[in-house]
Amino acid sequence: MFYLFIFVVIVQRLLELVIARRNEKWMKMQGALEFGKLHYQYMVIIHSLFFVVLIFEKIFFDHGLSPLWPLLLILFVGAQLIRVWAISSLGRYWNTKIIVLPNIKVCCKGPYQFIKHPNYLVVTVEIFVIPMMFGAYLTACLFTLLNVLLLSIRIPAEEKALKEFTEYEGAFASCNRFLPKLLNKFDN
Repeated sequence: MFYLFIFVVIVQRLLELVIARRNEKWMKMQGALEFGKLHYQYMVIIHSLFFVVLIFEKIFFDHGLSPLWPLLLILFVGAQLIRVWAISSLGRYWNTKIIVLPNIKVCCKGPYQFIKHPNYLVVTVEIFVIPMMFGAYLTACLFTLLNVLLLSIRIPAEEKALKEFTEYEGAFASCNRFLPKLLNKFDN
């Protein structure tokens, strides 16, 4: 079951890269600019190593299937639904890279009306849930930390590019986002 599951996830990632590449070509033909090239290569390395380390840990330190696997599987499937929703909401503008088309209207539909970066939430859930489901606790902890470090660089770079080249700030003024409103209540 483990190898079939990982195979499906890897195929999904490869299909996403095909979509991202197609979208990148189209966006650049429209005059889009790319940002964060340096950290993107580290993102690719970390995401690739995730699968290598996960498989290694499973082979050499097999702790078996987690007793919480049904709950973890539900979280994984929920994350996949959010991923599909995010990708379909952005359409041709979705990418794994930071590619911004100047002066384009920022997407405020789908999961983006509720949270700023739903795809990063999905990846964060996956990086923790997949290894935990199969008892790969070291992989879960190590790559969750690496992902947090990576996102602490990536999200500010993406936000900066969007703020500089789009109406990013004003785009969400009328949005009914849950997370910012909830966080604002704690600030008061």
